[in-house]
Amino acid sequence: MASGTAGRARRARRRVRVVHPAAARTRSAEDWWWDRLAPSGSGYHLLQSDSMLLVLPGPGPARPRAQRRAARRAQRLRSPGSRAAEAKPRTAPAPTPLQEPDPGWGDRVPLEILLQIFGLLVAADGPIPFLGRAARVCRRWNEAASQPALWHTLTLSPPLAGRPAKSGAKAEKKLLSSLEWLMPNRFSQLQRLTLIHWKSQLHPVLKLVSESCPRLSFLKLSDCHGVTPDALIMLAKACPQLHSLDIQHSMVESTAVVGFLEEAGPRMQKLWLTYNSQTTAILGALLGSCCPQLQVLEVLRLLNLMWLPKPSGRAMTPGPGFPSLEELCLASSTCNFVSNEVLGRLLHGSPHLRLLDLRGCARITPAGLHDLPCQELEQLHLGLYGMSDRLTLAKEGSPLLTQKWCHSLRELDLSGQGFSEKDLEQALAAFSGTPGGSHLALCSLNLRGTRVTPGTVSSVISSCPGLRYLNLESCRCLPRGLKRAYRGPEEVQWCLEQLLTSLPSPS
Repeated sequence: MASGTAGRARRARRRVRVVHPAAARTRSAEDWWWDRLAPSGSGYHLLQSDSMLLVLPGPGPARPRAQRRAARRAQRLRSPGSRAAEAKPRTAPAPTPLQEPDPGWGDRVPLEILLQIFGLLVAADGPIPFLGRAARVCRRWNEAASQPALWHTLTLSPPLAGRPAKSGAKAEKKLLSSLEWLMPNRFSQLQRLTLIHWKSQLHPVLKLVSESCPRLSFLKLSDCHGVTPDALIMLAKACPQLHSLDIQHSMVESTAVVGFLEEAGPRMQKLWLTYNSQTTAILGALLGSCCPQLQVLEVLRLLNLMWLPKPSGRAMTPGPGFPSLEELCLASSTCNFVSNEVLGRLLHGSPHLRLLDLRGCARITPAGLHDLPCQELEQLHLGLYGMSDRLTLAKEGSPLLTQKWCHSLRELDLSGQGFSEKDLEQALAAFSGTPGGSHLALCSLNLRGTRVTPGTVSSVISSCPGLRYLNLESCRCLPRGLKRAYRGPEEVQWCLEQLLTSLPSPS
């Protein structure tokens, strides 16, 4: 009898040990959140998946067998008539109070590290909408997202762009009211600003920029209307670091641009324009040496406008030009009237030119290009697209180009030009005549629609091991199957093998 009583006592103690109160100390933060979101008896249960946590009404799913067994065992122990409750449990230390879970790593990351992380994200995707969303996470993130150093590049476009004029004006006013607070509090270190689709509130926006963004260095206006001379001049005076202006595809009066260049011309480095009937006055101001530090000049010509430079009534003394100019783009998709004289006036003082884009300029001749003062030209684009059949093109002169710049050219575009087979052979032979017999600089060659021969192409491929792009489309003198564009060294070498195979063997 005594042995039976002792056995029952041992079993009772074993049961009590299973639900020892000290086990509460091992609860994790996850258990705490589960109990807080859907406590037992609340009529809700939690359903967890890979990427979300759902709080659903109704009884929860069936629990595992081990959990059901533990719950029944705990219920028997709590009942007053059970033998296990009558047994005296082993004394145990008092349980420690439950600890709330850790609030997260966001508040523990130093502000400097958080700024570096945000800076990488802003550099990849821009400050909007990321910084606005990050500011709502916690106080530390709000403090980091509010740093003006992160708001250095910005694009502002009113919502509902393209809708009726009344809706667009209302959207611009709403965004302007937000900018009145954002400009002084967030954009004090803004450096690059792009404004798109501003029609009625552009002047107030430019006024805010001039008052709150003294470090602005680049401004782009795309599809904007109502640019006044006062706004641009005010911007030039208030932003001493502004050196780049892009007003392509925007309605800007020539007086506004000329006034801006007279104020900010000495520090201007890059300028993008759209050619129109008033561009002649702007080019006249440029030729008057108002921008001596200009490095990039691009004049975009629309399809329905022709460049007709007005002849001067009297001889004009040429100014110093653009001594620092490195890139000039006068390209268009149809024929224009840029001549050797106009090009010479623009580039007579630009010895450091590296890129010259004259696609569509059919009146430019190799002799006119040969007289330019630049000696280290790296990119030369003379392609004529869709117009060579209606023009009388020069058949000679291409050797003047390659003999002058064969040592520095990296990209050469002669597509659509009418040079003869012999002339092209002499021109491309200049690349194989460099010291060492190998021209490492040339990496892109566009001969689309020319009269180049298989022997000339194979010779230039063999002499230029760095060639990565070769366009031979519509070359009438090449065999079938090879008239296409080749991208990458493997395709270029495959073209060389096919050309060597197709060449007639010497008798």
